Amino acid sequence: MKKAILLCLIALLFTPTGWSQSAAYLKKKAEKIEKGSVFTKIINRELPATIVYEDEDIIAFVPLRLQAPVHLLIVPKKEIHTINDATNEDLIVLGKLFLVAKKLAKEKGISETGYRLSINVNEDAGQSVFHLHMHLLGGQKLGPMMTQKK
Repeated sequence: MKKAILLCLIALLFTPTGWSQSAAYLKKKAEKIEKGSVFTKIINRELPATIVYEDEDIIAFVPLRLQAPVHLLIVPKKEIHTINDATNEDLIVLGKLFLVAKKLAKEKGISETGYRLSINVNEDAGQSVFHLHMHLLGGQKLGPMMTQKK
């Protein structure tokens, strides 16, 4: 028992603090989740958006801040805060996100030239809206995902 406690204390002492979300981020995340998703407001037509696709499970629209010539957000209508919160019951809707992305990429003429699908999860990835969503980006050379260390 003493050995297990000692191992836990050592693990806590040597675990980098950068491996968890900051207190400020957790506070802001909790506030945003409590307030409700801006995407849910778009789904409920409480906020305007340029909707390019919609069915019973998924909605896709043009974001306010474009990051590429083709930039769409593909969002499940069910509010899932992050991919970490997805469950086995979400399997079909998660698969549908990819099929809708494929369809929209073809419609936008980027399926052959190439496109990127991106889902940001929590602080280090820059997630600021806590309603799972996939970015479809294309229409130009996108370059590397991150600056590569040499």
